[in-house]
Amino acid sequence: MKFRYEFDIKRLPYPVTHRHNLFLIGSCFTENIGEKLRRHKFRTMENPNGILFNPVSVSEAIINYINNKQYTRENLFHYNEAWHSWQHHSRFSGLTAEEALDKTNTSTQQAHQYLGTASHVLITLGSSWLYTLTEEAPNGIKGNVAANNHKGPSAWFHKRLMSAEETIALLDNMLQTAVIFTISPVRHLREGAIENNRSKAVLIQAVHALVEKQEALYYFPAYELVIDDLRDYRFYAEDLAHPNYQATQYVWEKDQPCAPSYAL
Repeated sequence: MKFRYEFDIKRLPYPVTHRHNLFLIGSCFTENIGEKLRRHKFRTMENPNGILFNPVSVSEAIINYINNKQYTRENLFHYNEAWHSWQHHSRFSGLTAEEALDKTNTSTQQAHQYLGTASHVLITLGSSWLYTLTEEAPNGIKGNVAANNHKGPSAWFHKRLMSAEETIALLDNMLQTAVIFTISPVRHLREGAIENNRSKAVLIQAVHALVEKQEALYYFPAYELVIDDLRDYRFYAEDLAHPNYQATQYVWEKDQPCAPSYAL
């Protein structure tokens, strides 16, 4: 009698080895996998803008790394006694504008240099819900997407769901190197259970359309391993949204058939 659904995982056409430089970007699940890669002595860089959930913020960040964008005071805003960037996680905020700019520009410069050497880019998409800035948001351009809301008031943002077609157009031809896509198994329950499923459906449809179109792209089913294989709340943290250590370890171990050595 079977009590779990297990499935085979397609092998990477070009396995990841310790000779490669890996660039990871996306949701908090990116950092779970990045930590395991570092522990196993892979060369990695992860989330130079901090955690990014939506495809727009991921795409904008990568383009800025490629162009080595340098941020100025005009790109920041002051709120709750700190300076923030709409394109960065709060870990890049600072008590002074100079401190915030030093963090963002140093990280962008390092990402620009590293991305030029990367053999594989691992993109983990978390949500297709966008929070665009309204005219009430400080120092922001109306309609621009906020990568992080920095706990600002709801009046600063307009919420909308991306379409699969919009997501495909955004990510298509963004990079010419080998790209490994995953969908984060983290459940965005603040949006609501139904809204979370709508969001994941958009990402899944878009990513598979891209993978079928371009040979250099690959999909690793981290989402399906947690949602369909483990399929049990005992593999989630107390918030019932984030996979716990056992779940992320299971996903990591499932990576291993993809290559002769540790792979992703």
